Amino acid sequence: MELEPILLPGIEPKRPIVIAGPCSAETEKQVMETARQLASKGIRIFRAGIWKPRTKPGGFEGVGVEGLAWLKEVKRETGMYVATEVATAKHVYEALKQGIDLLWIGARTSANPFAVQEIADALKGVDIPVLVKNPVNPDLELWIGALERINNAGLRRLAAIHRGFSSYDKKIYRNLPQWHIPIELRRRIPELPIFCDPSHIGGKRELIASLCQQAMDLNFDGLIIESHCNPDAAWSDAAQQVTPDILDYILNLLVIRKETQTTENLNELRHQIDECDNTLIEVLAKRMRVCREIGTFKKEHDMTVLQAGRYNEILEKRGAQGAACGMDAGFVKKVFEAVHEESVRQQMEIINQ
Repeated sequence: MELEPILLPGIEPKRPIVIAGPCSAETEKQVMETARQLASKGIRIFRAGIWKPRTKPGGFEGVGVEGLAWLKEVKRETGMYVATEVATAKHVYEALKQGIDLLWIGARTSANPFAVQEIADALKGVDIPVLVKNPVNPDLELWIGALERINNAGLRRLAAIHRGFSSYDKKIYRNLPQWHIPIELRRRIPELPIFCDPSHIGGKRELIASLCQQAMDLNFDGLIIESHCNPDAAWSDAAQQVTPDILDYILNLLVIRKETQTTENLNELRHQIDECDNTLIEVLAKRMRVCREIGTFKKEHDMTVLQAGRYNEILEKRGAQGAACGMDAGFVKKVFEAVHEESVRQQMEIINQ
């Protein structure tokens, strides 16, 4: 992708870039009061949802075009940049007409290539920063595809928003972070800025601070956080919004660590990691050679590849061994599930030769 810096004029190029404001623009009074409070805390980019896609009908689905005039007034009075979500070509046209400075594409929209293409077509010839949230489900290719569609329309100031992934089993988080997916996105497109949306990942305001810190520790570029002048009275997602005062407190507590470290001690430790990785590869290669011998034996004796009892025994024993060595048993189980999958693949090749 051809990308350019996403920074708007006057925004300092340091982590984190913060975008904050209410989940939804509800009334002009609520928008202006929240914006004034955030501006007093040094926030430079104000966000508010104008059109709100809801899971079920009957809920508050946004004030619509009327709210864009409120954002325009926020911009005039406070000098902040303003941002909102767009899900259709009509949304794009209305937002651009009112001078909105930054747009984002939501998770439900980024999951639909037809909808993303419609937005991309509406943005052709426009130079505006666009942020793309990850799709609802953990599909990295779909996420990259949405970014590429916008990029192919000629937009160069792009960024990704990590807002977590939906899961049928709700546990601590509203949306599971699955940090390895944005980490892989960073590996694939290193020049692409990544923002974290701790409000939607956590779903509860008490989780926001720790999620912000995790994002900074993973070298994310920015944060997009829902902040409301009276969160408990919010018309949408009340539980995950914080007051501007609390947001300021959270941001001031963040520890922003250096991206790089070139001390001799760290280089030595990295050298040790490389040696460990080389040993792991050699041991795995040896294990696969033994697995292929087992595959040959099974073929000669007309045995099935999968031996469920043995597989369960491996997972239970290795999980316990890992826990005894200070590792998470679930992590060790995942490692050996992957190892077993490759073992089965290699044995299947032998049996079907």
